[in-house]
Order: sequence, then structure tokens, then C-alpha cells
Amino acid sequence: MKALTFSVLRQLSSSEFSSGEAIARRLGVSRGSVWQALRDLDQHGIQIFSLPGRGYRLAEAVQWLNREEIHAALGDKSRLIQLEVVEIAESSNSILMQKAALGAAHGSCLAVELQTRGRGRRGRTWHTSLGGSLTFSLLWRFSQGASHLSGLSLAVGVALMRALEQAGICDAHLKWPNDILHREQKLAGILIELQGDMLGPSAAVIGIGLNLKLAAPVRANIDQAATDIATIQPDLPNRNHLLALILNHLSGVLRQFEAEGFDRLREEWSRHHCYHDKAVRMLLPDGSEYHGMVTGVAEDGALLVRGKDEERRFTAGEISMRSNA
Repeated sequence: MKALTFSVLRQLSSSEFSSGEAIARRLGVSRGSVWQALRDLDQHGIQIFSLPGRGYRLAEAVQWLNREEIHAALGDKSRLIQLEVVEIAESSNSILMQKAALGAAHGSCLAVELQTRGRGRRGRTWHTSLGGSLTFSLLWRFSQGASHLSGLSLAVGVALMRALEQAGICDAHLKWPNDILHREQKLAGILIELQGDMLGPSAAVIGIGLNLKLAAPVRANIDQAATDIATIQPDLPNRNHLLALILNHLSGVLRQFEAEGFDRLREEWSRHHCYHDKAVRMLLPDGSEYHGMVTGVAEDGALLVRGKDEERRFTAGEISMRSNA
């Protein structure tokens, strides 16, 4: 999607038509450029109504990310977050990892209107639609080394659960190690990438993708059961306020994690785990499986599963978990 497309879209309303001529005049481009900018938007989840003589109208309004509104909603916590909003990027994590290596400040956050090559765990693609998702990454620098950050993805999951509950989004659950589900369908995901020495200091780039309203073409590309907030409840929360709410809880949990580790968050995480005390299959990198009952998580975030004869610890890596019900 070209930069002009975003400029044209911001000129459109969902309540009345705007002529191509008027849009072109306001933007200082030709009518043909406006027409070109609005082609093939279905794949990004944007539907445009076009009528000869009347112009263009959005089928649904787009709630654009607004840095000032997000900062205002953060209140006192805005001093902890250095927020940047960009219209389009392949991956917020990739960009912020590069910036982190060049010395980007602690608390730097990159939010993307439309992410074209979002990455999930184990090389999966995270699919988004314009205005239908929250995709952002947060850089958090730690005085400890990377070896002390075990359980960080689980701590981030606790922060997400707190934010979703405060936003009135009920019945969401955590799935070890980094997913948020609703009725066994994926609602959000976490991707953490680390930089630094094992003994310290270190930095984590925390990427989060949250489905607000998945467009049909986007949903068709997802190769697993997925859901969105629009399916869970009729009224979507304000996109800017929800991002601020998540960042607010993230900053609090991350400070607690740095001071106390994951252990103090472990009980809260387990309460939200959808497979706690349930039978699961652990899919291992060599193709084998381990069957057992989830008994909890260790203080370093490892999943504890009791099989027939023993209890085993699993760390994230290339391991996946499935229900064995």
C-alpha cells in the first residue's frame, strides 16, 4: 500500500461520499492518482463504495491511531513510553530490533497501522487488516542479562489479561507460552526477541498483535482458529485507549518482573491458563509427543506436565502444546 493511499483514506468518511476531484484538489494530486490509490483495498480489509458522480465512501469508519490521544490516555505513564506511530511496516519487531541495536531509548514503542509481514512464534505470519488490529512493539531494557529473563513472555501475558479485563473483554485465557485465546480461538499473540549479553545488560523487544475486527479476506489467510474482539462483544473499545491501557499495564508488570522475576506473577498466570490441570499433548521438535496433565509453571516460566511416571519441564523453543481432551 502506498503512502498516498493512507492520505486518501483519511479524506474519506463512512457517512457521506467525497468526490475524487475534491480529494485530488485537497491533496494536490490528479483524480487518476486518487483512483489508483483506492484500488485493491479488499485484501487489507477495507471496503470502499464508489458511485459515478458522487465519489467514494468507506463502508466502515477507520479509527486511526493517534499519538497525542494515546499519550493523553497514558496519563503519568506517558513519560515512560517513547511512542512512534507509522502507517505501514513489514514488522514492528524487526524495525525496533534494529533501532535497539543502534541505542534506541528504554520504553521506545512502535505502533503500526498496517503490518504487512508480521511475525509470530515458530515463523508463523501474523495477519492484520487496516484498523482491525493492534500491532506494536515495545523496547524494554534490563540491567540483568538475558539468562535472567526466563518467563518474560508469561509476564507479558499477565499484563495483557489485566488490560483486557479492565476493557471489559471477558472469558479470555492464556495459553502457554505466549497466546491469548477466547473459546480456544486465538485472540492475541506475543513475540519476544532479546539482545545483549547473558550476564547483562540486556534488552527485550516485545511484540504484540491483538485482533480487533478481522476482515473476511484476512481471516481466510489465517491457518488456525482465530477470533477478534468484535466477535466477543458488540462494542469495540476505542483503539487508542486500548493501546494506552495495554502499555500502562505492561510498564507496571515489566517493572515488577525486573525487580522480582516471574515467580511473584506465577499464581496469577496459572489462574488464567486455559490448560491448567488439563490433559495435553506436547509436540516436540523431533516429531515425538509427550502426553500428560498440566500441573503449573515453574518460577522460570517452564511448563510442568505430569505424565504416567514423571513430571517434566518444557521450555518454549520449538515446542507446541495441544489439548488432549
